[in-house]
Amino acid sequence: MAFFAVIYRYRPDEDALAEHRPAHRAFLRSLYQAGKLVVSGPLGGDADPAALLVFDGGSADEIAALLDKDPFRDQGLIAEREIRPWTIATGSLR
Repeated sequence: MAFFAVIYRYRPDEDALAEHRPAHRAFLRSLYQAGKLVVSGPLGGDADPAALLVFDGGSADEIAALLDKDPFRDQGLIAEREIRPWTIATGSLR
């Protein structure tokens, strides 16, 4: 398996983000419990709402297929999604 870094950039609609955040976080928890999601969290700065997610998977296509089921995506709250292979050069996540 390999690591993949995902950057989500959210649509700037705080009311909709807050409304659907519980379902989004429950979805991410399920991916974590399944061993796919390694870590995730919001990136700083309210002007550009975004998050970083790190996955353990076989391919970017596999990660994209998982994330296609995100409730935030269903609600049109993800303005941009970038998935890139990521190599740890220093340190460890596990």
